[in-house]
Amino acid sequence: MSKEVFLKQAQGTTFIAKANTGHWVIVDNSLEEGGSASGSSPKELLLISLAACTASDVIPILKKKRSPVKGFELKAKAMERDEFPRIFTDIHLEYIFYGDGIKEKDVEHAIELSRTKYCSVSAMLSATAKITHSYRIMKPD
Repeated sequence: MSKEVFLKQAQGTTFIAKANTGHWVIVDNSLEEGGSASGSSPKELLLISLAACTASDVIPILKKKRSPVKGFELKAKAMERDEFPRIFTDIHLEYIFYGDGIKEKDVEHAIELSRTKYCSVSAMLSATAKITHSYRIMKPD
């Protein structure tokens, strides 16, 4: 399966991009990096992609296990090296599940399947970054 992206400069380091799906995304650098901060930076989008990829695995796996997940959040934090290229060296994913009766073993299994089998973004990033995770199971508000 092929993926294609079209990217066009809007102004300076502000770009608009569209993939096969036809959805547009604004990409830009921060003010400190010479951009206008009108969109997410490329590395922010990469971290967002990792979070969305693993969440897109974990939630359906838990649904298949009939886990009573009522809400979900994921926090991703990445550290990058000082020298160029400033690649991510360490990434920590914190999975937060909301619901009564969610089993820890189901959560651990779902995260492990995402990490080792399904999440292609994680597989790509793990070639250069150490990816760790933690999780919390919270009562719904």
